[in-house]
Amino acid sequence: MTALGIVGTGSHLPEREVTNKELAEWCGIDAEWIEQRTEIITRRYAAPGEATSDLAVRAAARALHAADIPAGALTHLIVATSTPDSPQPPTACLVQHALGADAAACFDINVVCSGFVYGLELARSLLASGSGGHALVIGADVYSRILDHGDHRTAVLLGDGAGAAVVGPVPDGHGFLGSELSSSGDAHRLIRVEAGGSRTPLTPQLLEEGGHFFRMDGRGVRDFVMDHVPPALDRLLRRSGVPAERVDHVVPHQPNGVLLRRLVERAGLSHAQTHRTLEKYGNIGSASVPVALDAARRSGALGDGDLVLLAGFGGGMSIGATLIRWQEQT
Repeated sequence: MTALGIVGTGSHLPEREVTNKELAEWCGIDAEWIEQRTEIITRRYAAPGEATSDLAVRAAARALHAADIPAGALTHLIVATSTPDSPQPPTACLVQHALGADAAACFDINVVCSGFVYGLELARSLLASGSGGHALVIGADVYSRILDHGDHRTAVLLGDGAGAAVVGPVPDGHGFLGSELSSSGDAHRLIRVEAGGSRTPLTPQLLEEGGHFFRMDGRGVRDFVMDHVPPALDRLLRRSGVPAERVDHVVPHQPNGVLLRRLVERAGLSHAQTHRTLEKYGNIGSASVPVALDAARRSGALGDGDLVLLAGFGGGMSIGATLIRWQEQT
């Protein structure tokens, strides 16, 4: 069977930069507090009228260009997002239309911040089943529309952006080596947007009360991540037959700089190069991993044959990780 891997990446961040000073004024806190607690300095917000699909299309076009693959050659198009343009239709279909990817089967997935890694495994499985061609996986979120600036512990973390990867055939010995996906539904209350679905439809009263805002139990999330993510990464590496010390690069979800440093250390991956974009972009949900991966690729840090570990974790609670032997891209 032909090996499959990532053959091109791309990303797009909105133009508007929001500084800690600006956020501090909105939230009624100190700008230095934000950087000390999160290590985030700036983040990007989408412009009025700019939606998730708009960011996704730009990131996708760059990934296709990097892979030298025309949109018409795609067989699958997956958008990972928890902030779709609208409940229906799938945001992926809007992206398909904008790109001209007319031959692609399109769908959205919502695994919050793990979504891009889940999407990669779905793309790999679909192509490996015999469909052939190439798949486009996009992680995109616009969290600025659901932030409560009265809740400074969440408002300072999140921003908007999109990242994408083209999945297709790679030389033998390269590509995906294994994946680890897991969910812990008993912890579903840790990260949530309570109103706007079939259980709690969004009404004028709930909108006024902020029922549509992003909510998070920060301490509970921290404990979940530290307790569950390192064992998940260990399971993936053991199953792939790769000792942790052989991993060259870690491309993680970017929730908070302090948490991220502690997580990498607990997972026994401090020796690897950890690729971070949170200082400039904050937590951009399902876009965090692909944006960081694209930044690492464009910087020239990823060498041919390097072992690259992608790790997403977020609402659900969910964990998604994949190990890749990188193919150098021109």
